[in-house]
Amino acid sequence: MKAPSLRLLLPIATLLFICGKDAAWAQAPLEPAQMSPRTAFYVIWRGVPGAQARKANSLLALWDDPDFAPVRSAIAAGMLHSSAGKSEQRKLTREELQEFAGLLENSFTLAYMSEPVRRSLSNGAVAPDARNPAWNGMFFVYDRTGKEELLSKAILRLRKEETEAPQLSQITVGDVQVLKAEGKNGVSYWAEHGKYAVSAGERFVMEDILGRLDGKASGGASLAQSAAYQEAQGNLGSGLLEFFLRIADLEKFAADSQTGTLQFRPLLDAAGLDAVHSVSGHVTFEGAKTHVQAAILGDTAPGTPFDIWSAGQRSPASLSFVPADAVAYTSTQLNLQGIYDTVKRVARVAFPQARQGNTDLLDAIAQQKLGMPVPDALGAFTGDFGSMQTSPAMESAKQVYFFGIRKKPETLQLMRSVLGDQLSSERNEGDVTFLKISLGGKQGSAGSAQGNFFNLAVNLDMVLGSSSIETLREALSNRAHASPSTGLAAVPQFQAGRAQSPENLSGLSYFDFQKVDWQALKDRWIEEEKKNPVAKSVSASKDTVPSTAPDWLAQINPQVVPRHLHYSSSVSWKDSKGIHWDQWVE
Repeated sequence: MKAPSLRLLLPIATLLFICGKDAAWAQAPLEPAQMSPRTAFYVIWRGVPGAQARKANSLLALWDDPDFAPVRSAIAAGMLHSSAGKSEQRKLTREELQEFAGLLENSFTLAYMSEPVRRSLSNGAVAPDARNPAWNGMFFVYDRTGKEELLSKAILRLRKEETEAPQLSQITVGDVQVLKAEGKNGVSYWAEHGKYAVSAGERFVMEDILGRLDGKASGGASLAQSAAYQEAQGNLGSGLLEFFLRIADLEKFAADSQTGTLQFRPLLDAAGLDAVHSVSGHVTFEGAKTHVQAAILGDTAPGTPFDIWSAGQRSPASLSFVPADAVAYTSTQLNLQGIYDTVKRVARVAFPQARQGNTDLLDAIAQQKLGMPVPDALGAFTGDFGSMQTSPAMESAKQVYFFGIRKKPETLQLMRSVLGDQLSSERNEGDVTFLKISLGGKQGSAGSAQGNFFNLAVNLDMVLGSSSIETLREALSNRAHASPSTGLAAVPQFQAGRAQSPENLSGLSYFDFQKVDWQALKDRWIEEEKKNPVAKSVSASKDTVPSTAPDWLAQINPQVVPRHLHYSSSVSWKDSKGIHWDQWVE
């Protein structure tokens, strides 16, 4: 069989994840305890639940629903067709899609191994490297038991998308026959060894993986013994899908990297990236619910990238504006001063030693534009950013954005300085100041301005923004008439998600699938596609503008989504170990 490149195998890995039918739980071909300690990241797929569990889970039931077939087909076709969009290959039929879906009955591991340290000569110089200097440590291992013919068929399908056939040769790696493919996109290695199909971008990686599959590395060092993995272990070791990224390897990649006179390692040091240890997470199906957990772990002391997030609060101020019938709401708590300090440290290092004063010069320019020192401008805001949507059709005019503030006078002064001539009008109504901002436009035939505008409402602790002034008034009215028994905070589903999380949160979100008018949303999307500039240019000489909406959007029954999904709720929080995310979809 021809050796597939990793560029072709990545779509297969994606297809395996999204297209499964009946399957039993399976151990991955390579678990962390079997992986090299140089493994920089991995994604493990352990298989999907059986038929009964799939029916019970709302997200999997949506995927399996016949009315969702247009979306499934569109995703699979995108994975198994050239990204250039010029392939003459026919599209996958529904029967072929279901056939390829059977690949998910077996598990796989997709990972990347960092480059080993090159041997130094006696004079301290690095030994020359005879192979391709561009290291490609990606590898893919698939348990092909019972799927040999189907896997070959899928790979040949992808191979036909190649515009240029690679040069093939048979080599021996260890005691295994391996097919080497050399093409314009580099070199790849393919082996069918026992029950496993293995592909790698480096001979060294292929040899290491084959040895570990044969158990030759038993008792040796592994990724599971690394400090970063052990720190994240509470967030790993379970779930249908699991992922892990060791941040320390990013520093190794950048150690010798440079573009012109810009060296990346000092920038990473200035940003404090060494304080970030890992990114990890997993996905589990728990009855009707789908549970997603993830974390960025490390040292959260000041002066590190964790300064991006604030310590959080019990309830964001913007939540008091959100009515019970809101379709969606999000809130994020950022540490603006921490972000500014980080950017300034990195910017100072980016300038050559002789130009270190340029950072202060940029600060002075910013102060002149803002009308106050940058720290004072940042201090006017709390770092609470949010948004809500109250339209069942998800109309942009019903979208509201929130920006928490501490000092209204300073905030207004800052806005006047920054907006300048774009500020079309300003008026006070009680303790609320309404601002109208011009986003630009053109002159009409009668010479009148036909511009786009955005509206802001500034009260004592919040700036609200929307394209519609009526929407702003509605949001302000929601808070004026709010009570503990009203608003989104009183909705049982929202309370249930909040009750399972820590007291202080850095972020939260909520989406109610049942409150969306899916038919109206579909119609609006199709109508917006008709206004697409590309569609207009194609039909410039015609009376009507054709829709450029994808086929799946026209074919899908929009009621399939609320048939299975009810709501999604997520929270994030910061503690001494890092930043954590927890999401439930039911």
